Amino acid sequence: MYAYFWYDIFAKARHAVKKERTLMASTTRKARRSFTLSHESVTYLEVEKRQRRAPSVSAVLDDILRAKRRESEREKLDAAVSAYYDSLPDVQVAEDEKWGEFAETHFSAE
Repeated sequence: MYAYFWYDIFAKARHAVKKERTLMASTTRKARRSFTLSHESVTYLEVEKRQRRAPSVSAVLDDILRAKRRESEREKLDAAVSAYYDSLPDVQVAEDEKWGEFAETHFSAE
C-alpha cells in the first residue's frame, strides 16, 4: 500500500503537469467570453496589467486563473498526502521514524 500511494501521488502530479502544459499550449485557441465585473475588480485588473506590463487585461485575468488552478491542485495533493499519513498505523509510523533516524546518521546533510 505504501508504494502504491507514492505511485498514485506521482501519477497525479504528472497528470497535473501534463494538463497545465496542455492548457499553456492551448492559449493560442482562446474562447471569447463576456463577464460583468465590479468596478473594483476592473480597476484591480487594469493596475495589474500596468504593473505586469501585460499585453491585455484578459492576459492578466488568465494568469490569475491559472495560478488559482495550480494552487487548488497543490492543495488537493497536499490533502491527499496528509490523509495518507494520517491513515498510517502506528507500527508503520514507528518504522518510518526508525528509517528517518537511520538516514540522519548515515547520510550527509549536504
